[in-house]
This record gives sequence, C-alpha cells and structure tokens, in this order.
Amino acid sequence: MTDISTPQVKPDFMRFVRSNIRDYALLLSLLAIMVFFQFNTHGTLFRPVNMTNILLQNSYIVVMALGMLLVIVAGHIDLSVGSVSGFIGALAAVLMTGTSPNPDLFTIPKFDFVTASIICLGVGAAIGAIQGYFIAYYKIPAFIVTLAGMLIFKGLALSVLGGASVGPLPATFQLLSTGFLTDVFDIQLLGAPFNLLALLIGTLITAALIYFNFKERRSQLQHGLAEEPESIFYGRNLLIAVALIGFSFIMGQYKGLPNVLIVMFALIALFVFITTRTTFGRRIYAMGGNEKAAKLSGVNTERLTFWIFTIMGALAALGGLIFAARLNVATPKAGAGFELEVIAACFIGGAAVTGGVGKIVGAVIGAFIIGVMNNGMSIMGIGIDWQFVIKGAVLLFAVFLDVKFKNRG
Repeated sequence: MTDISTPQVKPDFMRFVRSNIRDYALLLSLLAIMVFFQFNTHGTLFRPVNMTNILLQNSYIVVMALGMLLVIVAGHIDLSVGSVSGFIGALAAVLMTGTSPNPDLFTIPKFDFVTASIICLGVGAAIGAIQGYFIAYYKIPAFIVTLAGMLIFKGLALSVLGGASVGPLPATFQLLSTGFLTDVFDIQLLGAPFNLLALLIGTLITAALIYFNFKERRSQLQHGLAEEPESIFYGRNLLIAVALIGFSFIMGQYKGLPNVLIVMFALIALFVFITTRTTFGRRIYAMGGNEKAAKLSGVNTERLTFWIFTIMGALAALGGLIFAARLNVATPKAGAGFELEVIAACFIGGAAVTGGVGKIVGAVIGAFIIGVMNNGMSIMGIGIDWQFVIKGAVLLFAVFLDVKFKNRG
C-alpha cells in the first residue's frame, strides 16, 4: 500500500501579512500608542499604580465590549448598554442599602451583596431578552428598540434613585472592583514589597497560551493547513510572553492582580472559546455575513438573535455592578456615554460595520486603545474637548480602514 502524505506547503510570508494586516496593525497600534504616552507622560504610563488604574477604569468597558462584539458581528447594534448598566447599578445600590426612592409609599428590604448581584444579573438578562424578542420576532430594527431602551432605562435609573446618589455600598461588594488577590508570599524586591503571586500567575497563563499555540501549530502542519510563516509565529509568541510576563511583573510591584482582572480574563477566555470553537459562535458569524443564507442553511436566526441580546443584557448588568463597586455609590449620571465607548472599542478592534467580521481579542485591544488614550491624554493635561475630537477621529479612521480593505478585497 502506498503511503500518501499531505504535502507541506511553505506559507507565503507577504500573502499572509496582507491577509492579516488589520490584526497585526491593531496590536502594533496599541504598542505605538503606549510607547508614545510613556515618553510624553515622562514615564507615568507604565508605573504600577497607573497601570492598575487603567485596568480598573476600563474593566466595565471591556466586559460590555465582549457582548457588543457578538451583537455587531450578528449585524445589529445596541445603544442601550450605558443606560442599562446605570439602571442596574442603581438597582444594586437600592437593594444593598434598602433605600426606597419614596419611603412614604413603600419600603425595600435590604439584601446581602450576593443575592442583590444575582438579582441584578437576572434583571439585566431579562432586559436583553425583552429587547432581543422585539428585534428577533417582530423584526423591529435593533437601532430603534435599543434607542427606546436607552431612554427608558435612563429614566428608570433616575426614578429608582429618586434623583439622588445612593451609597456607600457594602465593603465586600466593593472588592469586586477594588480588591486584589491576596499574596501568599511575603518577599521584598529591591527593598520594596513584591507580589510574587501576580508574577507566578502571569507566567503560568503565558506558558499555557504558548503551549496551546504550539499544539495548534503542530496540528496545522500535520494536515498541511499552516498559513502563518514560522518567523511570524515565533515572533508573535515571543511578543505574547514578553507582554504578559512584563505586565505581571509591573502589577507585582504594586498590589498584584485586581479581582476584576480575573473576572475579565475568565470572560475573555469564555467568549474566545464560544466564538471560535462552538456551533453557536459560528452561526453568529454566518448570520452576520448573510442572514438569508444562514436561515436557508437551517440556522434559527430569530432564536440566535434573542440569545445574543440576552447575553448583552447580562454583561451590561455586570458592567454596571463593576462600575458601582468602583465608585462605591450609584449616581443618576452613571452609564452616560458607555455605549459610545463600547461600540467604538469594537469598531476600532476590527469589527465590520456590515456584520460578519470581528474578533473578541480585537474588541479587547480596541477597549484598551481607548483606555490608554483617555489615561495618557488626561495625564498630559489635554482638555476634555480635544479628547472627544481625537477619539472621534480615531474611530472614523478605523471604520475608514475597514471599508477600504473590504472594497479592495
């Protein structure tokens, strides 16, 4: 019997670069922006305290961007996420403190933070489900439904709070956004305390990511499916190792890894798995690329849309809880403008305006591009007016590149 083996085709370096230019350009853009602000803030950007602040300030944006990417890839949009997160934050504060907006008419029992958080996540998922039901089964455009939701939940947040701020919130609840993993070691580095646990966790995660990358690479080579040249593959993994271990080392010089970072990383890993390894994820991309073709292929597009918006509602609720925990108070203005930054993060991260294209990692990088820009411009003393101008220009440029590359393709 003749042994027939799969021919090994050497990947074309330039063809691979051209076909993946957006992904690499996005990562290089983030690095360039960070280096630019590191120099122009006289080294402030990479200080451990400031890096921690960037994480805490953008954690809720990253969480909501995960759900928004699914919505945009499916060919929809959600304008209500800011108002929903603000409303959920207000609801959480009321439930945890037992504060009634109108004590003369009714009282509200005081819940522990775990029960209150579960209720709030359930309410957020229900809000997303209701909006998704109108979009999926009544064919009302998502823009209209979520615009109405933005107004409704902005008003409900004001009503729940009675027009005033409610707080402080329980200290245990605040740990969601302000707490850090407790270091089991007690060591000094250059005469200062160092969180060795942060470095160890970062190193283990780095080793796991590189292991799975090499495992996937070996499988691709065995089946003749490897498209990425070896030089780019090894360079990418080296960059991942340097970035993650370097980041862990920086965090170890302060308080270590924030609790919210663990939540973010778990969610990012989950959504990467969903979008790349599950039928549910593949169907979202198929529906966003061509909804009629997906429906003819047997995809229940209505049910898929319903679940996408349900997930978005739950993540908007989680973002609202994280924001409220960070501020230690619920305010009537909470959530204002969140939807703009979340949507911008997805588009800057490579999501296509027409749907069907976008990656979870891209949305996360897009969120941190916005976060680093906000942080760097504030340190440099750039006025809020010009910050809006610059962020708007960056968003327009990102969408322009998306349309340009699509037309060229």
